[in-house]
Amino acid sequence: MPTCFIRTALQAAAFTTLLLTSAAQAGNNYPERPITLVVGFPPGGGADAVARIVGDQLGRNLGQPIIIENKPGAGTTMASSQVAKSPADGYTILLAGVSLHGSDQYLFKSANYDAANSFTPITRLVSAPLLIGVSAKLPYQNVQDLVAAAKKAPGKMSYGHSGVGVFTHTTGLQFMTAAGIDVLAVPFRGGAQAIQAVGAGDVDMKFATPPSILPLAQAGKIRLIAVTQSERSKLFPELPAMKESGLGSFSQDFWFGLYAPAGLSEPIKAKLFAAAQKTLQDDKVREKLEKSGNAPSASESPEQFKTWALAQGKLALEYVKKSGATSN
Repeated sequence: MPTCFIRTALQAAAFTTLLLTSAAQAGNNYPERPITLVVGFPPGGGADAVARIVGDQLGRNLGQPIIIENKPGAGTTMASSQVAKSPADGYTILLAGVSLHGSDQYLFKSANYDAANSFTPITRLVSAPLLIGVSAKLPYQNVQDLVAAAKKAPGKMSYGHSGVGVFTHTTGLQFMTAAGIDVLAVPFRGGAQAIQAVGAGDVDMKFATPPSILPLAQAGKIRLIAVTQSERSKLFPELPAMKESGLGSFSQDFWFGLYAPAGLSEPIKAKLFAAAQKTLQDDKVREKLEKSGNAPSASESPEQFKTWALAQGKLALEYVKKSGATSN
């Protein structure tokens, strides 16, 4: 082999070794500056509450502060797109739910990512039922009342949601299918705005995350009538579940997970996963999450989380397609 080829091969091998060594060292030193956690919902909603509770302790466990950046818009795809094109260095991470793996790319052609390949899943953080709340100005006391009224006036009732394709939207679509009713879906820029509209009587109902709806429920402006699980929730044992409400075929949880851009190094992924696990095991964090209506539910591993989340997204996408929903 000519000497120039040997020299070139040796130089390439040395460069590769240098890159691998640098990457390992970066993982060992990570993090060396604050980390940005991007949330595709505005402040005041359920996602924001989880991000702030988890982010505070996660930053303590990592030794650097977590900065929450709320970036709502186009469902949650503006936030997801930002993270997808960020450097895979662990300093920009994402809080996301089922729409990342399902409806985002279907509903928003501007979404410049492929959820299966554009992100590094870290772990699920929380899961919980959604709460079905109606305006306190309305007479409905339970799901049976609600369904009966909707069947008498198809298309006249309305429910608010946090944006086309997000879980508070797709849950409503699934509920309508199970109940055999037609209810108008009204999009808002976030859960807080949608819930304010229910409290004011501008829309009739909402499928809401507990942190976002509990304040107005406790203030008497919204009446909670059920949880979206088939059986009663340990978090809300006083609320009827779907099976006893006559909708045994319907059961829906929501969840949020932690993601980084694709190509994240194994050492940094391992550090984020371990720090998140430790965070969710913290008694004070668990108390705050449960008080807000969220159950800490860490994944067994990043790989297990990815497999599970992709399957969840596929199911949600099926309902979006059947509904004929569009982003317009």
